[in-house]
Amino acid sequence: MDLSSLLNSLGGGAFTLVFFIVALSIIVTVHEYGHYIVGRWCGIKADVFSLGFGKPLWQRTDKRGTVWQIASLPFGGYVKFAGDANAASAPDAHAVEGLSADEARHTMPGAPLWARTLTVAAGPVFNFIFSFLVFTAFVLSIGKAADTLVIEKVQPMPTEVGLQSGDEVLAIEGIKVPAPEEMSGFLDTLPRAVRVSYTVLRDGQEVTVEGPYPYPVIVAGISPKSAARDAGLKAGDVITALDGQPVETFWDLQDYVGSHDGAAMTLTIWRPTEAGGETFETTLEPRRRDVPAEDGGFETRWLIGITGGMLFTVGTEPVGIGEAMSAGISAVWQIITMSLSGLGHMITGAISACNISGPVGIAEVVSTSASDGASSFLWTVAMLSTAIGLMNLFPIPVLDGGHLVFYAYEAVRGKPLPDRAVGVMMTIGMVVIMGFMVLGLTSDLFCK
Repeated sequence: MDLSSLLNSLGGGAFTLVFFIVALSIIVTVHEYGHYIVGRWCGIKADVFSLGFGKPLWQRTDKRGTVWQIASLPFGGYVKFAGDANAASAPDAHAVEGLSADEARHTMPGAPLWARTLTVAAGPVFNFIFSFLVFTAFVLSIGKAADTLVIEKVQPMPTEVGLQSGDEVLAIEGIKVPAPEEMSGFLDTLPRAVRVSYTVLRDGQEVTVEGPYPYPVIVAGISPKSAARDAGLKAGDVITALDGQPVETFWDLQDYVGSHDGAAMTLTIWRPTEAGGETFETTLEPRRRDVPAEDGGFETRWLIGITGGMLFTVGTEPVGIGEAMSAGISAVWQIITMSLSGLGHMITGAISACNISGPVGIAEVVSTSASDGASSFLWTVAMLSTAIGLMNLFPIPVLDGGHLVFYAYEAVRGKPLPDRAVGVMMTIGMVVIMGFMVLGLTSDLFCK
């Protein structure tokens, strides 16, 4: 049974919860293992490694004395090091009393500052490394477009296509085509028409065929929590008309949606089937979204939540490990910069706080990606891993970033922050975290 079949066999709320727990467990395990293994390398003993909170359901003690457990509440996890007062790694002021210097060295409060700093920073860093490895693996498995535009697959269409797998596209409307990676700019130069001419190399001979515009209104992807998702659109659907008006290119769809200020519109859809295809209509309302702009800021646009695709896919060629790793690093960095930019714009009021997703919204995104397949699910988990790693670096007490601020203070002053001050700041940090959770939940419940 594949992932989609499994999802269909479960109730909506059930599989949303299941896959949210699976995704969260993967991310938390990576994060906490980062703390654990680096702490161990630095000579700090871990008392407990727990996946989940609450009453343990399963436990095992390893030869180093660390208790590994799975707890009853699967919404997080923690590593409790020797000398920690609790799962939040609050220092225990009396943890090293009565211990020898060697024994104290293996506790968190008794370890050198450099060891504590590396141990705390390792959690977010491991989240970033996990995301990097996943993104790199995707690039290695998918490859990149070949130098020549050889058609690998032609997308099903409601009209005659004319093109075939194996055709090498030489020109469109008599204009020589560039390398595949330059196609997006090339398409802007073509006249927008229902049908265009293609010059292709087929079986060693140049032939000219007629087919649909190379960037028709094909649904290549659907965004979670979007109008298109709620309306039941699927990848592979072809939008042939908007409010009864024929639509020829994906840009025509963008222009139409953007100019109607969120008004409800009726889409005429052609969906490929084993029998050849079916046509039906569906009505949806575009939603306002704040999306990244080319200048690094954000712009508000009306969107229905679909990405377009080419009429055909082209062959690929392998990517070197260096190029794949570079792409993986770029993907992680892009998530970090976009997240920081979005948060900054929300704080200044430039964009809506509805851009924050709480646990319900994140669960919906995860379950939607799972319904799209294992690859989509893993990609989403990797993106969330980067986001959670970044969030943990925020200088808020309770989070890893807050502990790093305490250590920075200790490095500058030559002594740790007083225990009472740490306790007060940890309480403030918990209030801030709860405030963010309430804001996220409010966004989930009241933002469309």
